[in-house]
Amino acid sequence: MADQTQPLLSIVIPTLNEELTIGEFIDWCWEGIRKAGVTGQILIIDSSTDNTAQIAKSKGAAVVCVPKRGLGRAYIDSLPHICGRYVIMGDADLTYDFREILPFVEKLNEGYEYVMGSRYLGYIEPGAMPPLHRYFGTPLTTWILNTMFGTKYSDIHCGMRAITLEALKKISLVSQSWEYASEMVLKASRYKLKIAEVPIRFYKDREGRLSHLKRAGWTTPWKAGWINLRVMFLYGADFFLLTPGVLIFILGFMLTTSLVNGEYSIGPVFLNLHWMLLGLTLTTLGYSAAQLGVISRVYNNFEETFTRTVEKIVTYDRGVISGLLLFLIGFFINLNLLFLWINSGLRLANFYYPGMFGLLLMILGFQTFTFTLIIQMILRNKNP
Repeated sequence: MADQTQPLLSIVIPTLNEELTIGEFIDWCWEGIRKAGVTGQILIIDSSTDNTAQIAKSKGAAVVCVPKRGLGRAYIDSLPHICGRYVIMGDADLTYDFREILPFVEKLNEGYEYVMGSRYLGYIEPGAMPPLHRYFGTPLTTWILNTMFGTKYSDIHCGMRAITLEALKKISLVSQSWEYASEMVLKASRYKLKIAEVPIRFYKDREGRLSHLKRAGWTTPWKAGWINLRVMFLYGADFFLLTPGVLIFILGFMLTTSLVNGEYSIGPVFLNLHWMLLGLTLTTLGYSAAQLGVISRVYNNFEETFTRTVEKIVTYDRGVISGLLLFLIGFFINLNLLFLWINSGLRLANFYYPGMFGLLLMILGFQTFTFTLIIQMILRNKNP
């Protein structure tokens, strides 16, 4: 049996009532450790009500018993008990072949910090994945994550994956349930870990065993997909906000300023007050979206260089003074409108286009002021 005092590798497996497969699975793990030529620890994080823990101990695994709180939570609970420098994760249901962990170890030895298994690059036994998962759910959510975070994963929901202990601590998992899978892959990208994929073999459930998704009911895969999307959107909110916001702001501001001196035509297109209102709307929406995108990136703080740049540019003095100046410029522009209104007997015969621009500057000034306050609050909490 491998040395468990100072192992290179820890195989960390959450379990919930797996007495049917746990014994053979641990035999697979020891075989995989032996074939990989490394020292290893098998760590079972168990929430079972059956004999899973007892069987695991009899096979030489270390067992930590925890309340049933979710798959992601089990990995969080495992951290104080992991002895190895490398960590391989997976399931104890014999669907992932832990006799073949050598490719993961080789990639980690090459300097990769996060190694994903891929069922699509390897082998999927007929009947192992429901068609809905294989051809719709997993490809769709993988594409969404790759699009949002600029990654190139082929199978983000593969449960067999490896990571260095240092990187696992760095990404600091917070997900309590199935969404831990998406949190790990997107944080690995956000923290710019060195990432690799290796093909794996994926088998169908042994006869007599129901997967946890089937045990929980037909709605569970949909719920799992939904909470995985939730974690992508929460950690990747800037994808929808920052770049789109900047582009919308530029378009709206150009349109608004082009109408400051009044309506005009571009060929057959006649630009008037309605176009200026559209420009004002786009400008304020874009400015708000871009600011929220910056706030989300600073709050998540995946890229410290970005946060430091924002901290350097958006100082309290600079932000407050800029916001106040924008507001005052807009206010004084509209003072002229006020005088025109008074001198015209509290009526305006013609629309005063510069007044709309002044209103826009007042809005942008207030947004700049409040944005500065929120950024400073976040930065103060990060740097107490």
